[in-house]
Amino acid sequence: MFTSLIEFLRSAIKEQIVQDPFWATAALLGQVIFGARFILQWIASEYKKRSYVPTAFWFMSLAGSLLLFVYSVHIKNPIFILGFSLNILIYLRNLHMIYKNPKKDLVVLGDKIDD
Repeated sequence: MFTSLIEFLRSAIKEQIVQDPFWATAALLGQVIFGARFILQWIASEYKKRSYVPTAFWFMSLAGSLLLFVYSVHIKNPIFILGFSLNILIYLRNLHMIYKNPKKDLVVLGDKIDD
């Protein structure tokens, strides 16, 4: 079983990364951006001393999802295409609501927190 897992990983690396480095890099970048949004949210929450989702979280969600959506179209995976399509709509809606109804509590580096 362990040998077959190693062989699968070798095959996947050869087929998806070595033979197509541009798309592999695009997918990796999308994953990094998408994952980094949680680190951003954690840092912002620690800074405010309460659970907080900064606007940049939604921009990072959108950017990561767009990259992963484009990659999903490239690899022709309908499950990922549908999933990222819905995510993109949700993130765009959240950003629309944020800018339609701006709040005074947006965190900007250097701002004093009065909570």
